[in-house]
Amino acid sequence: MHKLQESGEMYLETILILSQQMSYVRSIDVVEYMGFSKPSVSRAVNLLKKESYIEIDRDGHITLTESGREIAERIYDSHKLLTKLLISLGVDPKTAQEDACKMEHDISDETFHAIKRHLNGQGITIE
Repeated sequence: MHKLQESGEMYLETILILSQQMSYVRSIDVVEYMGFSKPSVSRAVNLLKKESYIEIDRDGHITLTESGREIAERIYDSHKLLTKLLISLGVDPKTAQEDACKMEHDISDETFHAIKRHLNGQGITIE
């Protein structure tokens, strides 16, 4: 497996979020959630499957593999943490969500843990 691109991380994060909201995730659910075209999602899903980040059963249900789940959880945790940080700084929640989405893919583990420690010291936790 090679380093996953930001778009691949976004797909894994979306699959994780959807799997927490519904009993199974299909490509069409990803299309509707992300607002991307069916061909774009199909291409991305096939790449993620080829790289062993997801599995797709014969009914088209998508599940994250262990490596896919690790990446998705790391990205989603970064998203939640950055959103909380920005809101605590006075940023509007909608803007904070959007900006966190842009930042979550580039933040280092060191910075993530430093922000987490800082917020915890302020009594702010992520879930």
